[in-house]
Amino acid sequence: MLPQVVMIQIPYYPGCTLKNKASNFETSALAAARALGLELVELPRWNCCGAVFSLSSDDLMRHIAPTNIFLRVQEMNRDHLVEDEYRLVTFCAMCFNVLRRTNQRLRESLEDRNKINDFSYLETETYQGRVEIVHLLELLRSMGWDKIQERVQKPLTGLKVAPYYGCMLLRPKDVGIDDPERPTILEELLRSLGAEPVDFPLKLRCCGSYQTVPNKDLVADLAYDILSRAQKAGAEAITTSCPLCAFNLDFRQKEIQQKYPMFLPIPVFYFSQLMAIAFGLPQEVFGLAGHYANPKTLLATKGYLQATSPLEGG
Repeated sequence: MLPQVVMIQIPYYPGCTLKNKASNFETSALAAARALGLELVELPRWNCCGAVFSLSSDDLMRHIAPTNIFLRVQEMNRDHLVEDEYRLVTFCAMCFNVLRRTNQRLRESLEDRNKINDFSYLETETYQGRVEIVHLLELLRSMGWDKIQERVQKPLTGLKVAPYYGCMLLRPKDVGIDDPERPTILEELLRSLGAEPVDFPLKLRCCGSYQTVPNKDLVADLAYDILSRAQKAGAEAITTSCPLCAFNLDFRQKEIQQKYPMFLPIPVFYFSQLMAIAFGLPQEVFGLAGHYANPKTLLATKGYLQATSPLEGG
């Protein structure tokens, strides 16, 4: 019998990619969170975070977009759309990085915050620095891995998964969610789901990021190194929290197979998809159609899905 849960409302920022290319990330994450008693309430009138954190010396204008997102959280609390929660949860590693770094800057510099508020003179209120940016993985850790394990209905026993962190979750150190050199948060989550984490030396290596647009070959080489090293370590699948990493590691397998004919495809999951599967949620929230490397055969072999044809799309 499942443990009874009390729903907690928290503001949620999806970001652009989760509304299109990474919709399977959002669908599975919202469903898994709901199963744990977390009602993630989407921000009204949200905008793009900017995608990357600006590093130029005179860049304050570039932080208006993230600040507008923080204002939406304040409005939700003002209008009682959530139960007094100034935490803002996000899933995408890149959105998380941009929002937390901007928020840190505005909290530490009253001068910068005042300038931003002056720029945003059309807003009905000013940003007060009260919002806390939280990645979903941090929220899960704060709940306790034992609580996650209690919700598991179909343990991922025997599934060997390599956690891939990439760059944005861990760097810079003062905004990251875990030790930037020896992170364990994804490993702990996988263990709570019953899966076997597979350590491999390139789990912190950059996937190539936006180089995937002008230089597919470069990203294919980087992805090949990451994926092949994970496979050599015994991994049957990869898990990540970044839509761009997921794209580079999954969809660039087409170019990898062209350059390296001996390479065998390996499924790339969002961590939330593995949660949804282990929680025994309806298959339609898994979002398995949004993959290049078909994950269904692996999952069926392990007994998590009904058998599917190898020729069936992911």
